[in-house]
Amino acid sequence: MTTDRPHSVSVAGVIVDDQGRALLIQRRDNGQWEPPGGVLEREETIPEALQREVLEETGIKIALPATLTGVYKNMKGLIVSLVFRCEAADGTPATGVETRALRWATRDEVAELADEAYAIRVLDAMDAASPPAVRAHDGVKLV
Repeated sequence: MTTDRPHSVSVAGVIVDDQGRALLIQRRDNGQWEPPGGVLEREETIPEALQREVLEETGIKIALPATLTGVYKNMKGLIVSLVFRCEAADGTPATGVETRALRWATRDEVAELADEAYAIRVLDAMDAASPPAVRAHDGVKLV
């Protein structure tokens, strides 16, 4: 399979609270539960994109540097996503233009709420294992 379409790069931030729960967002466009994140803009660094996306989607400013916990490739969507475990520095969780709802979720709740391809990102970040996980998926399921 060949394509002339380039891959895009996205970032996602998993904020873990002092009770070990992860902050998930429910997207307005598709209703899916995921960690906050999105595609890097052309002139943006990875940390800048991570901080911008998390702030836009949760109202929380994260501390930098954040810890890279996984690299994920969507084999169908041609997206490479870098996922980071983040620490909240300032702000109160709030919905935004792209966010329908927010929820602090336990490991079991993450697995129930999110599709496998997104749940594993959050679970990997909650574990914060080293070295970071490297995984592929089809947009929903791991491959």
